Amino acid sequence: MSDRWTSPGSSDPGDDPHGRGSDGGPNLHKNPAPPPGGQAPPPTGWSAGAPAGQPGAGGWGAGPGAPGGSGWGGPRWAPKPGVIPLRPLGVGEILDGAVSTARAHWRTVLGISLGVAVFIQLISLFALRFWFGDGSALTALEENPNPTEEEVLDAVADLFALGSVTGLATLVGSVIATAMLTVVVARAVLGREISIAEAWAESRGRLLRLLGLILLTGLIVGAAMLVPLLIGGLTQFVPLVILGAIAGVILAVWLWVRFCLAAPALMLERQGVFTSLGRSWKLVGGSWWRVFGIQLLILILVLVVSGIIEFPLTFLAEFVSNGGTNMFVGSEMTWTYLLITGAGAVISSTITLPISAGVTALLYMDQRMRREALDLELTRAAGFDTPNDPGAAGPGHPGY
Repeated sequence: MSDRWTSPGSSDPGDDPHGRGSDGGPNLHKNPAPPPGGQAPPPTGWSAGAPAGQPGAGGWGAGPGAPGGSGWGGPRWAPKPGVIPLRPLGVGEILDGAVSTARAHWRTVLGISLGVAVFIQLISLFALRFWFGDGSALTALEENPNPTEEEVLDAVADLFALGSVTGLATLVGSVIATAMLTVVVARAVLGREISIAEAWAESRGRLLRLLGLILLTGLIVGAAMLVPLLIGGLTQFVPLVILGAIAGVILAVWLWVRFCLAAPALMLERQGVFTSLGRSWKLVGGSWWRVFGIQLLILILVLVVSGIIEFPLTFLAEFVSNGGTNMFVGSEMTWTYLLITGAGAVISSTITLPISAGVTALLYMDQRMRREALDLELTRAAGFDTPNDPGAAGPGHPGY
């Protein structure tokens, strides 16, 4: 990306002495030389502002845990070149920013989310039809009231293969959607247009690292859930097993929230996997409950929207398919059933993917505005004056 979101104290490995970035474009981390007269132009970089614990220029940047208001009885005025005002955000503003991104850049967002949803559902559709079709081990198991051990093992192997294929398709699609939509949101914050081709060009170099990040995060969270459960299970004492399961779930949720901002950190700061995990850990620290509440709210919203869309279509598919299906459906899982339910999944994913990805990206930006005065850098990058710039308006004044 030409707009770098570097973290405080970090250096851009792509910088060269001539002021060019690693992509050959202008280095946005080095302020240009001031013109005659001593008045420097506003910087255009996306680097982070003041380190945590220090106020930003003119006191616009909130410190760790500081509220977004300016002490004037409400949120201070801030420029809004794109989908959000450039200041620490409220919950409603984060959600509105995600929806506004989808509206303002609907061609790009729709193309990405619809393309990913169709990709996932096509693979899932053919996998389901193959492993639940006539002649499959699952069909044979359904039709045989007294299956042999070999038939049961074959059916289990088919279920594992089906889950692996659909899970891999979902993982790949999620990585692509997260990467590209995060880039789109970053541009939308400054009111800049971006095409699907540009979003792909800016994100494709980070896809493998993002895949590694998601896998590593899943491994850490999964291990955190299983270890207490296994320890409790070794005692063979039911209360301890239950206690271990509860402790595992709590620990897994806590770690997931601490790492939930790692993906946008990796994409926008161009950090490595472990550095991105550390960045998320730092940004969420002290704001765990707030981040957890917002992510839980979005999860509930996504589930509700998905249910509203998919449930009627699933009912219709079962009605059209003369009784529908069950766990082992065999030949009853017809193409009609698969196509109707697949269409519902595509529609719901097309709507919910931009919302979930957008909220996570904006939550990352909000935490950086609160801790690192990122709002000052974004204000300058958008071409607005900050309080330290000559002629800038003070907090709470619109400046025009």
